[in-house]
Amino acid sequence: MNRLARIAVILLVVCFVLSPALVLAADDGAVNASASELAAKYAADKATSKSMYGYLGIGIGAGLAAIGGGIGIGMLSSSVVDASARQPEMAGKLLTTMFIAAALIEGLALFALVICILCLFM
Repeated sequence: MNRLARIAVILLVVCFVLSPALVLAADDGAVNASASELAAKYAADKATSKSMYGYLGIGIGAGLAAIGGGIGIGMLSSSVVDASARQPEMAGKLLTTMFIAAALIEGLALFALVICILCLFM
């Protein structure tokens, strides 16, 4: 599992490093275009690339918020199961506390996703 996780992290890093090159790659079909046409095309490409970086940042932020919420709830559940195994008589109180904490973690992740969606439309 450790080797698989390393490979996944390396693939993600490679994707993030190559994504600006893919966004900025343009098909230059206008070899015989005038200077004003090339200037207009450059300005449009520049605006497009800036907006693409914005969309890329919003996607990464939303993904990190979802991953963070999932990791938090997973760690919380793991701790509650361990504590219930040690003291079975406290399982009811631990589950109640776990659900409250899980709701707070999920609310924080949802808040981060809403902020990313609001940034998308501004």
